[in-house]
Amino acid sequence: MAAGKGAGKDDSDRRPSRRVLLAGGAVAAVGTAVLAREELSRLWWRLPGVEKPRVAGAVDFRGARWVAASAANYRRADRPADYPVDRVVIHVTQGGYASAVKVFQDPAHGAAAHYIVRKDGRVTQLIRELDVAFHAGNRGYNERSVGIEHEGFVEKADSLTDAMYASSARLTAAICGRYGIPVDREHIIGHVEVPGTDHTDPGPYWDWARYLRLVRRAG
Repeated sequence: MAAGKGAGKDDSDRRPSRRVLLAGGAVAAVGTAVLAREELSRLWWRLPGVEKPRVAGAVDFRGARWVAASAANYRRADRPADYPVDRVVIHVTQGGYASAVKVFQDPAHGAAAHYIVRKDGRVTQLIRELDVAFHAGNRGYNERSVGIEHEGFVEKADSLTDAMYASSARLTAAICGRYGIPVDREHIIGHVEVPGTDHTDPGPYWDWARYLRLVRRAG
């Protein structure tokens, strides 16, 4: 009997008070609200019919520098609500960073990519991912992809630097995570692989095995 009473008393002492339960519930509710807000912050751009804000200088990749391409070199859209994004297309500029920016700002050029990655790894965004950049030479691929240019030359292996690979991989990992794009060679492709193109970039010196390994690690 004494043992039984003692056990009952111990159980009562261990039972949380109403105040503790209410406090714990409040903490859980706050935690859930924070998680829900974070989830919404990642998914708001998927909502169809919602005008997505285009704040001057805003970028989709943290740390990128914003330099606007000419509006003649892309089409305003509402991706992925109107066009699902399921590809990343890798380009090489065949020239320097400054010359690439210059032509992408030229309305007569008729083409531009969403991003340029410099040799030193610096990322510049020229077109919002919401919009359709004219970068692949194929309308369907333009509508479904994000285009990334890399400063360098297809025939010069030493123009593709370690810093460029690492920075570009982080960018591609972020894009793949945002749209649920698989990290493989079917969904991360070179410009040369786009149907109907006459381009050869990123060229024979682009190390695909290394690049995908870095993308997976960054993801």
